[in-house]
Amino acid sequence: MIQRDRLIFKICSTTLWTAAETAGRFDGAPVDHADGYIHFSTAAQARETAAKHFAGQENLLLVAVEAAALGAELKWEVSRGGALFPHLYAALPLSAVAWVRPLPLGADGRHVFPAEMSEA
Repeated sequence: MIQRDRLIFKICSTTLWTAAETAGRFDGAPVDHADGYIHFSTAAQARETAAKHFAGQENLLLVAVEAAALGAELKWEVSRGGALFPHLYAALPLSAVAWVRPLPLGADGRHVFPAEMSEA
């Protein structure tokens, strides 16, 4: 069965997101450009993604996206540990964004996720 979460999440720098707001769409981070799609995580995967790929980084945002708004360009593909991850093979239209929240570092050096994550 393919996992179909209502919200999927993108972690990105404030700088990249500001550019996306100016452009009216998010074209991805350098890793997305290299891989040919925009990487997303489910709510259950986002903390591990932050720890693995963004450890110690500040000035990050957590972008919540309505998965259903992305259409056929959103593919659920096997990645880390055999889990299905959402990958978008197109630019992210800002109209699909449900909310954007800061992703600060806590005193323990881990990112502090917003309360909305538990509702996703």
